[in-house]
Amino acid sequence: MRIPNSKDTLGKLLSYYLKSAAFAKLKGRTQKSYEAHLNNVSNTFVGSRKLKNFIIEDIKPSHLNNAYEQWLSSGTRTANYRKSSLSAAWNYGMRNDIMDNNPVSRIKTQADSQRSVKWSKDQVKTFLSTGYSDMRWRSITLIVHMAYDWGQRVGDMRTLTWDKLDLSECRLDITQSKRGAEVHLPISAGLCRMLQQQKEDFGFQDCVAPRVYPRAGAYTPYDIEEVSYYINEVLAEANLPSHLTAMDLRRTAVTEMMEAGVDLAGIMQVTGHKSVNSVKPYMVNTFSGASKALAARGNDDEHS
Repeated sequence: MRIPNSKDTLGKLLSYYLKSAAFAKLKGRTQKSYEAHLNNVSNTFVGSRKLKNFIIEDIKPSHLNNAYEQWLSSGTRTANYRKSSLSAAWNYGMRNDIMDNNPVSRIKTQADSQRSVKWSKDQVKTFLSTGYSDMRWRSITLIVHMAYDWGQRVGDMRTLTWDKLDLSECRLDITQSKRGAEVHLPISAGLCRMLQQQKEDFGFQDCVAPRVYPRAGAYTPYDIEEVSYYINEVLAEANLPSHLTAMDLRRTAVTEMMEAGVDLAGIMQVTGHKSVNSVKPYMVNTFSGASKALAARGNDDEHS
């Protein structure tokens, strides 16, 4: 593919980036995300034209700030992802001397508010009871069960394979997909029993929690969008709040460990985080946690 120049369109720059070696080195999930976001960037109207039809050297910060304001209608996080995706492509162009200015860096971004939703233990129990009661939700419920019990990312549970489990020892050993951290976790008695039943029913293939009905003749992992869809079905059936998401389960597990008095080093052994700062977004301030912290001071009556 011909290397574009500053008189080409933004669309040509983005196509060039998506076919580059730099893009090919990204993880599959990141590639899929960048491609989707860049498609949205390309088709954003600024004035009467789509951004992909703008000449690179003519693009100004005002054009991109106009686009960003439109992206905010899909949420701050989405808008910031689109900006990050565009920035990656633009920086790649600058490294290849296609342009020498960077209007993307002058987009005025908004801070994404930190989500603090936490499932209660009763909500988890109700979800599992409802989900396991119907075979069509068996694997989806197991994904939720594993993500909650182990404090792991839903994506890693969605694609978990049997070779990572030792059911005779009730042990899990995985390398996390996001940062490559290795974690070694025990399997609780209840979850181990459920996994043994799942192995009897679905152990003929590699995936621990595949689609319960084959697609094109194969029992393949659910897409991440399918996971959200079916979790919402179970939430509705169980009369649970619709704002609960699978991504909240990792935060829930971390918060429960903190409330139980587990120190940060222990939590990081479970979550695979390598720094305290990376754990902080998963911490939720709770009355229970604060009560235990204050009680631990042991001076309830000292000043009475």
